[in-house]
Amino acid sequence: MGKNVIIIVKIINIKYYDLFNRLHFNFNYQSNFNSDTKRSLMNDINLMNEINSLKKQLEAKDNLIKLKDEMVKALENSLKLKDETIETLEKTIKTKDESVKTLEKTVALKEEEIKKLSSSTVNQNLLKEKDETIAQLQKEIEILNEELTKADEDLESLELEIEKLRKAQTSSMDVEIIDFTNAKINKSEILAKMREILENAISNVTIVVPNIEELQDLYLYELRSSVSMNIACGINPGIDQHAELLDEFESLDNISLRNYERKDRYVLTRDGEELLIAVIGKSEDNNLVIHTKDPKHFRILNSLATESWIQSRKV
Repeated sequence: MGKNVIIIVKIINIKYYDLFNRLHFNFNYQSNFNSDTKRSLMNDINLMNEINSLKKQLEAKDNLIKLKDEMVKALENSLKLKDETIETLEKTIKTKDESVKTLEKTVALKEEEIKKLSSSTVNQNLLKEKDETIAQLQKEIEILNEELTKADEDLESLELEIEKLRKAQTSSMDVEIIDFTNAKINKSEILAKMREILENAISNVTIVVPNIEELQDLYLYELRSSVSMNIACGINPGIDQHAELLDEFESLDNISLRNYERKDRYVLTRDGEELLIAVIGKSEDNNLVIHTKDPKHFRILNSLATESWIQSRKV
């Protein structure tokens, strides 16, 4: 599918440059434009705009397909791990089965020995010792049987999980565009992922959060002092806590803070390499989250971070 998109984009580029050359010729070599010529030029310009729009739509489609392929690959890796775990469990169960059989044989031999001893004159202490040995072996058999039962339950649970993953994989392969309308990702999960990304920051980050109070959950004091931070967030200096946090963060030389009033997104870009953006939905847990290290994804989505910083105001 991705190759087809590339071919279509190349065809569109050929058409685009053909139109561009026609426009260049008309503007440079025709001194007078009659109404037909003007109409033709306008049609060419409109067509060029439509071609540009189509190219952007195809590129967006290609990005979505790549995202879906990454999700399918992650599911396949998860299935492979589950299969390996099942194989290990099956080997464990086989080993325990062999241990049980060995113990049962030992018990049977001991019972035979006791029968032979009982038919003759036997020291009672020796009989007592044999009985104790048999009782101990029977306890070990019971413990092994319990372990086997638990292993069977674990195996059944893993098989159910694999079945669910296979169904999820089949579902994701059938759908080309992922529907995030009712995605359940809450604020705590978003902030936790932002903390994880910030741990790898080296030179610069851009952070956008709805409220200055949420910056406390990102542990910014733990970042290297060499990391430059541009932060856009909702700030109300009339609120005591906001004023205190503002003074606290502005005391650090590597932090630039601005007031962003829209409160509609979480954004984090790290060193021009990694990006996380969460668009806040209609409910508290309904957030559309994108996390990527792909350079093309980064180049397109980074404009949302830049937009937030440009639209924010100095406090």
